[in-house]
Amino acid sequence: MATAGGGSVADPRSRSLLRLVSFCVLLAGRYTHTRWKAEVCSPRLPEAGFCRGNSVERKIYISVNKTAPCVRLLNATHQIGCQSSVSGDTGVIHVVEKEEDLQWVLTDGPNPPYVVLLEGALFTRNLMEKLKGRTSRIAGLAVSLAKPNPASGFSPSVPCPNDGFGIYSNSYGPEFAHCREIQWNPLGDGLAYEDFSFPIFLLEDENETKVIKQCYRDHNLSPNGSAPAFPLCAMQLFSHMHAVLSTVTCMRRSSIQSTFSINPEIVCDPLSDYNVWSMLKPINMSGMLEPDDKVVVAATRLDSRSFFWNVAPGAESAVASFVTQLAAAEALQKAPDVATLPRNVMFVFFQGETFDYIGSSRMVYDMEKGKFPVQLENIESFVELGQVALRNSLELWMHTDPMSQKNGSIQNQVEALLSTLERSGAGVPAVALRRLKQSQPLPPSSLQRFLRARNVSGVVLADHSTVFHNRYYQSIYDTAENINVSYPEWQSPEEDLNFVTDTAKALADVATVLARALYQLAGGTNFTDAIRADAHTVTRLLYGFLVRANNSWFQSVLRQDLRSYLGDGPLQHYIAVSSPTNTTYVVQYALANLTGQVVDLTREQCQDPSKVPSENKDLYEYAWVQGPLNSNETDRLPHCVRSTARLARALSPAFELRQWGSTEYSTWTESRWKDIRARIFLIASRELEFVTLMVGFGILVFSLAVTYCINAKADVLFIAPREPGAVSY
Repeated sequence: MATAGGGSVADPRSRSLLRLVSFCVLLAGRYTHTRWKAEVCSPRLPEAGFCRGNSVERKIYISVNKTAPCVRLLNATHQIGCQSSVSGDTGVIHVVEKEEDLQWVLTDGPNPPYVVLLEGALFTRNLMEKLKGRTSRIAGLAVSLAKPNPASGFSPSVPCPNDGFGIYSNSYGPEFAHCREIQWNPLGDGLAYEDFSFPIFLLEDENETKVIKQCYRDHNLSPNGSAPAFPLCAMQLFSHMHAVLSTVTCMRRSSIQSTFSINPEIVCDPLSDYNVWSMLKPINMSGMLEPDDKVVVAATRLDSRSFFWNVAPGAESAVASFVTQLAAAEALQKAPDVATLPRNVMFVFFQGETFDYIGSSRMVYDMEKGKFPVQLENIESFVELGQVALRNSLELWMHTDPMSQKNGSIQNQVEALLSTLERSGAGVPAVALRRLKQSQPLPPSSLQRFLRARNVSGVVLADHSTVFHNRYYQSIYDTAENINVSYPEWQSPEEDLNFVTDTAKALADVATVLARALYQLAGGTNFTDAIRADAHTVTRLLYGFLVRANNSWFQSVLRQDLRSYLGDGPLQHYIAVSSPTNTTYVVQYALANLTGQVVDLTREQCQDPSKVPSENKDLYEYAWVQGPLNSNETDRLPHCVRSTARLARALSPAFELRQWGSTEYSTWTESRWKDIRARIFLIASRELEFVTLMVGFGILVFSLAVTYCINAKADVLFIAPREPGAVSY
């Protein structure tokens, strides 16, 4: 009904009509804007398999699910990595299969910005510098894996890893500082330490890469180099990072948020995890070792990295060495007189060594502050495994530090250490231990952090005399293939698990030498020749870490609640910020099972051994593991494992001290993000988008006019219902 003043107040039927008209206008506009996009789900892309249901989004977009992004990392001085804008970066896809194809992206293409789908073999620093200089035409980069691995090698790390955080500096051993004598990683181009203003993703699934290339061929590839017709296939990449500038900036912002906000928004997190360590003979965790209690340290690293987040296979740079040390720990534990050896042996697996020695610097810090049961004064000698899987002519090189050997006492101790190693290797023909000239510096190693705190006799065992043999150091290609781990195609996964490869045999020989040397360094003399590492243990570990983590042996050594940590593929060895990581847990439990013993305890007693008078929580760790399958292979036989395998925090002391600009300790942090994803779809020309906008605006104006007219004449168009009881006769 209408008011007397002419301003109408529409009755319910009028308001319903208004809503209906408005809904129809919006629906028509949405259809006009999106109907051409739905072509991406045309029969020409049957492989995608995403075009089901009536969802408009599914008809417009194809999600690219198996990707790995480049993310932003920060340290005390700067930021590295990649990011997108807040709403994601969108560009027309252009496939670059040879360097000449870049001309279209950088200058000739009429429809910038572009998302470049780059063949893995072309992903080099030189090419990336070209893209970095033309960011106005580049929206992002999608990199496919090169198959086979690049023959010339590929290392996005730097030529001098961990420069500035080892023992050598301009004030101590200046002739060795900054790798002046040896560039240990000559293939390193530093690509992973650059900052890019556009997103970069790794395409991990070949089928998804084929879908994207098919979309490109159908819509973007034009004959004779002419401009392709719209619609064009485009890609949108989301990887916006919250942190900027440096660790100092992002940690300060996070600290202020945590102090004054009820719901703080943290923008970055320190890279952190846990070191794994164990003792040959148990020690009391509630106290400290006496100064006269001497310990031999056997150390290696657990982590690696690559250009892309959480893609760190690390076969040669990490896995081969810590697998070898696990096998050596097992072999040494089986020696009959372990309990009576004059000295103890500590096995340490350091986390975060890739990022300026996070794990080793934290352990040294804890030892200095009395927060660790073993003190620096207890360490008599230090044996570290570097990269050991790519030996030439059976040679294993013994690296020592020339600066500490200027002390006559330390030089004599190092000489004795090398002699012990040579005697241990004499009974293993497959390993030829070699000395280096005393004036050669140490390669990047955890030993350097201990030498910064105290002179100890130490050696690093490695397969290289000077530069790394690893041509894929800290890259996506440092996989099982890089260290020649392969299996017959006809075998089942279970047969692969137990198939002893040549690499496993070679690493078992190195483990044997290490175990025998540690036995003699600990004071053992009677059973040296009886100590031998098990090649079956090595091959199972290699298979689990490099090929398929979710296998029967790894399942048997873990707690039931940790099964989700085992994926169908290989484990990745990036330290990350959520800890403990998959690798840390698996190494801890593998070490416990290889060096511990099964004890007759119930599940409840195993989880709380303080209730059992004969057990001591201060001496041992207890774990209720799944155990092997029964004879029918239907159920597992769980049991309690007692060992000395423990975890120790691997967080840089810089964050405990709140010295975010430290030059003494690692300051690496990882930016937080909200959304990381990629998708492809079709985009229209600017002209069509403008026409669509104008048509939609015209429909809106027309609908408003029609609505006004209908509303003004509502009293004529809509007859109000008669009042009840108003009946005429």
